[in-house]
Amino acid sequence: MNEKEICFIMCTNNQKYMEEAVYYIRHLNIPEGYEMSFLAVEDAKSMTAGYNEGMNASNAKYKVYLHQDVFITNSDFLSECIELFQKNPQIGMIGMIGTPKIPESGIMWENYRYGKVVESHIYETTILGSDFEEDTEYMEVEAIDGLLMMTQYDVPWREDIFDKWDFYDASQSMEFIRKGYKVAVPNMEKSWVIHDCGFLNLDHYEEQRLKFVKEYIGKEF
Repeated sequence: MNEKEICFIMCTNNQKYMEEAVYYIRHLNIPEGYEMSFLAVEDAKSMTAGYNEGMNASNAKYKVYLHQDVFITNSDFLSECIELFQKNPQIGMIGMIGTPKIPESGIMWENYRYGKVVESHIYETTILGSDFEEDTEYMEVEAIDGLLMMTQYDVPWREDIFDKWDFYDASQSMEFIRKGYKVAVPNMEKSWVIHDCGFLNLDHYEEQRLKFVKEYIGKEF
């Protein structure tokens, strides 16, 4: 394990989106003494399968799993996240927005959300999430949105259950909590990312939601 490496891992099927995301990544400030790498997984069978492939191929301690349509606009993103990890070794994973409690439906968006994300759809741009107290370094949550998920420990993604493109993020949050780690959203004055998500494909959403509910809702960890 390389304690001083940060690897960005992305499942991609759109070269232009990927190139723009990488453009933003290459303009981030790299903390002194660290190195940065990038892994693109093409034609993955599912998000969990693609992320497992990337995770197993990288020796980096810090891994940033992100969508190809996410652009990191905070140039100090890496140093701020690594500082949070180092000060709080119990935090296993960081996200940009998340809910403190997953509803019984399994849909994290149906509950209150901490954090900030600039989300760009075809016809409008919105700011998602809510502030929390200024002197609070982070908020502990049960699930983070998969647009960006940064880890300091490796936990396998549940490709044995989630074989499409939904609920992999809520599942991974639950898997970290099962391992005894915290999942956190940092305190940020403004959004650190832009999510240019366009239209959403929900073809398999309900099928994956039912799998999530069966595996996690009502279970004690």
